[in-house]
Amino acid sequence: MLSYQHAYHAGNLADVHKHALLAEALEYLTRKDKPLSYIETHAGRGLYDLTSAEALKTGEAAQGISQVQHWFAKDSPYLRALSRVRAAHGDAAYPGSPLIAQALLRDTDRLHLAELHPQEYAALKKAAWARNTKRYQQDGFELAQGLCPPEPRRGLMLIDPSWEIKDDYARLPKFLADLTRKWNVGVIMLWYPILTDPQHRPMIRALQAAYPEALTSEVHFPPARDGHRMVGSGMFVINPPWGLDETAKSLAKRFAAL
Repeated sequence: MLSYQHAYHAGNLADVHKHALLAEALEYLTRKDKPLSYIETHAGRGLYDLTSAEALKTGEAAQGISQVQHWFAKDSPYLRALSRVRAAHGDAAYPGSPLIAQALLRDTDRLHLAELHPQEYAALKKAAWARNTKRYQQDGFELAQGLCPPEPRRGLMLIDPSWEIKDDYARLPKFLADLTRKWNVGVIMLWYPILTDPQHRPMIRALQAAYPEALTSEVHFPPARDGHRMVGSGMFVINPPWGLDETAKSLAKRFAAL
């Protein structure tokens, strides 16, 4: 669990899928003049440099946001967040989901970000420093259970583990069942990789049976390089905001044309 570092993968096609859906969901929730809670269980470092040695080594950003940024209108929530972060940190900056959330949320909203990896947590503390944000060097699943139901009760949780622990696939259905019993009004977004060995399928079948009204958004893309196992990206959304299904369908069409 502590070996994964997203700097090698920041801005890749999976990030584009995940962050575009997250940005749309947050934009919808902020239309109401009521504060909300944002909880992230595996926050990472929050801010990435697409010219870093790690990013250049894999080339995933070059095949990701650098290639498909034209998919999005300049006033889309995703590009608004990207533009705000780059205005502050330079054109090579790429926001992880914590900084996308900070860019789109308001001072009255509350953000809770968990990251267990010591190096990533230290970077997160520097990047996500807003007064309405709390950072925790803590297991994200434990934090989520401890915070829920949050205050304010309106809100969104992003669950984006590294998936290096194979038990995660088996534990997520029960974890979400426990979570939604405590917080039945929250928007819960679970990101998962689609690999050449489709380990996600039993988990998603169980979740779809438990939450028939949830949104399942899956996109596929070519592997980033020879031997790379990730060939797609999935997002399972409980209590999806209105209109998110249309955004997901539009994204799927874009990915299908790659």
